[in-house]
Amino acid sequence: MSLKPLALFVTHDGVSSRAAVTCQYKCGNACSHDVPNDSQGEYFRDIARAALSRRGVLRGAGMAVLAVGAGSALAACSTDSDSGSSSSTGGSDNAAPNGTNFTAVAPNTEDAVVVPEGYEQAVVIGWGDPVLAGAPAFDFDNQTAAAQAQQFGYNNDFAGLLPVDGRPDTFLLVVNHEYSSEPFMFKGYDADNPSPEQFQIALAAHGLSVLQVKGQSGSGKLTPGFGPYNRRITATTEFVVTGPAAGSDFLKTSADPTGTRVLGTLNNCSGGLTPWGTVLSGEENFNQYFANAELVTDPVVAARLKRYGLEGAASERKWERFDRRFDLTQDPNEVNRFGYVVEVNPWDAASAPVKHTALGRFKHEAATIHVTDEGTVVAYSGDDERFDYMYKFVSSRKMMDGNSQAAVRHNMTLLDAGTLYVAKFSGNSSDEIDGSGTLPSSGSFDGTGVWIPLLRTGEDGRGESLVDGMSAEEVAVFTREAGDRVGATKMDRPEDFEPNPKTGKVYVALTNNTKRGVDGAAAADEANPRNNNKNGQVLELTDDHAGTSFTWNLLLVCGDPKEADTYFGGFDKAKVSPISCPDNLAFDTHGNLWISTDGNALKSNDGLFSVTLDGANRGETKQFLSVPKGAETCGPIIDEDRVVVCVQHPGESDDASADNPASHWPDGGSSQPRPAVVAVWKSGGRIGA
Repeated sequence: MSLKPLALFVTHDGVSSRAAVTCQYKCGNACSHDVPNDSQGEYFRDIARAALSRRGVLRGAGMAVLAVGAGSALAACSTDSDSGSSSSTGGSDNAAPNGTNFTAVAPNTEDAVVVPEGYEQAVVIGWGDPVLAGAPAFDFDNQTAAAQAQQFGYNNDFAGLLPVDGRPDTFLLVVNHEYSSEPFMFKGYDADNPSPEQFQIALAAHGLSVLQVKGQSGSGKLTPGFGPYNRRITATTEFVVTGPAAGSDFLKTSADPTGTRVLGTLNNCSGGLTPWGTVLSGEENFNQYFANAELVTDPVVAARLKRYGLEGAASERKWERFDRRFDLTQDPNEVNRFGYVVEVNPWDAASAPVKHTALGRFKHEAATIHVTDEGTVVAYSGDDERFDYMYKFVSSRKMMDGNSQAAVRHNMTLLDAGTLYVAKFSGNSSDEIDGSGTLPSSGSFDGTGVWIPLLRTGEDGRGESLVDGMSAEEVAVFTREAGDRVGATKMDRPEDFEPNPKTGKVYVALTNNTKRGVDGAAAADEANPRNNNKNGQVLELTDDHAGTSFTWNLLLVCGDPKEADTYFGGFDKAKVSPISCPDNLAFDTHGNLWISTDGNALKSNDGLFSVTLDGANRGETKQFLSVPKGAETCGPIIDEDRVVVCVQHPGESDDASADNPASHWPDGGSSQPRPAVVAVWKSGGRIGA
C-alpha cells in the first residue's frame, strides 16, 4: 500500500505535581538521581561570567546577586495557599485572534476533563479497548498478554490523525504508548515479585496502536472501527535498524549477531507526522528498563552507561528476571539498541518499523519535520534530560512529491542520509542574567546560535564522524558524549520541537530543571534564565533550517503570572492563564501555538493552552482544557473541527493503586482509571471561533 501524503516535577522533591510513583515508572526517577551530564564543556553562562569578571564586578557582589536570584525563583512557586491561583481569566481587551475565541478554563483539581462553555467531549479509545478485529473486550480483573497485544496499549502519549483518501471523515489514528504503571494496572501487584504474565502484559502494553476512526458530520466525535490498517506494535515487534550504527559491534547481541534487527520499542514519548505520510516517535527513558549497571566493570562501558542514566542493580519492573536482554551483564549491547527515532508506515500493516540511527541516540522526546522550499528535510529533536541538548538532522536527499512507488521508496530513506547537528547558544544580554528570571534591559531574552555538526551519513549509509576522538558509530550510539565534546549548550529539559507551518519559525518546550544553579550545577543563562527552574519556558527559533545559524528568543517564561519571574511575550500578565511545565506543542490552521503541560507546579491539574504568536496579542495564553487529577496532557491535535488530547496516567498518586483508585475517569462509578484519547469539539461551530 502506498503512503498517503498529509493534508495539511515530582512530589518527592516538593516541586512538580507529578506523583513520585509516576516518576518511578515513567522516567525511572530521573529527577531524583544525579544529573547524567557532568561534562565540563563551555556553555554560554561561563562566557557571561568571564565578561562580568572583566568588568571588575566584585566576587562578593556577584555571590549576593546569585543568592537573591535563588530566593526570587523559590518565591515564584511558593507553597502558600494562593500559589497558582491567579485571578486571570485569560482574556484581553483586543479581539481574540482566529482560533482562540473561547472562555478560558480556570485552574482546577477536578477528576474530569474540563472544557470551555459551549464545547462537548467524548472518549475515542482507552486502555484495553479492542484495536484488532476479534480482540476481547477489556476485563481489568482477567487480563492476559494475548489480549493486550490486540488491545489499545497503556499510557498513550503522542497522537496523529491521518485522513484516508476517498473516504470522507475517515482517518487513521496513530498513538504511541510510553510506559506501563504496574501498580495501577494490576490489583495486588507485588513490585518485588511481578509474575511472568504481568511481564508479558506490560511488554504488550508498550509500543504503538494504529486504528481506523470515523468522524460525524457536524460533530468532532471520533468512533473507532476495524480496518486493514489496524495494528498493534509492541515491545516484541521486530524493528529494522538503518543508518551508520546498523551492523555496528555496539548493536550486536547474542540474539541478533547482525546488529540490524531489534525486538520492540520502549518508552515512546511524543512524535510527529511526516509529509510523506508516516509517523515518527521518540524512544525516551529507555534506561530504566535495564538492570545491573553497577556490575559492569569495563570503565569505558560503565561511563557510557552512566551518561545515559543507567545505574544500580535490579530494575523497577524486574524484567531482567524473565528476559536476559534486560540484564546488562548478560547482553550489554541490548541497551544500545534503544534511544532512537522510530518510523512507522501506518498504511502497510505488514511493514517493519525502522529505527533511524543517523538521527543519533539519546532520550528523544520526539522528532518533527520541516521541509524547505528546495525540498530539504530537517528533523528536529530534543533530549529530555536536565542539562542535555537540542539537535537537528538535515537530509542530503530531497523529498519527492506524489504517491508513486518510486516516491514512496525514496521518502522512506530521507532520514538515512544527511548531517546531525547539536545546538550552541549565545545570549545578547548574558551579563545581566542572575538566575532570578528578571527580564534584561533590552526587554527580551534573546540571542544567536550555531548548529555544530556531529555526524555525516553518506548515500551508502556509512557515517563520517565530525567529532575528534570518536568514530562515526560511536557518535551515532553515544551521541550525548559527542555533544559534550563540542561544547553544546546545556538546556532545561528540551522536549517537543514544532515548526510553525505558517512562518517556519521553530518552537521548543523546555519543561523545567530544578537543578539549574543548585549544588554546583550549571547556573542560569539567557535561554534558561532561572535557577531552580520549576515552571519551564518556551523557546522561539528563527532557524536557517538547512544551514548552521539561528536567532532565538523566549516566547514564554512560564509560571504564575502574578510572579515577577514570568514573561508572556510582552503581553499583559493580568490577562493570561497560569501555565507550568510545557511539554508537547502543536499548531492550529491559523498559526496559533498550543501547549500541553506535564507536572504543573502551580497546584492545579495539567492542561492544554493556546498562545497567540503575532500582533497585539502576542503572548496571550489561554487554558482550553484541563485533564483529570493525577493525569498529564499529551499529544494534542488541533484542527477546526476538533481538538484531540491523550490523557496519560489519570489518578496516579502516591497513596493510590489499583486496590485503592484515586480516580474513576473516564468510566465513572467505581471503575479503575484508564489512560484514554479524548476528542473535544464546539457545538455547532469551529474550534476557537
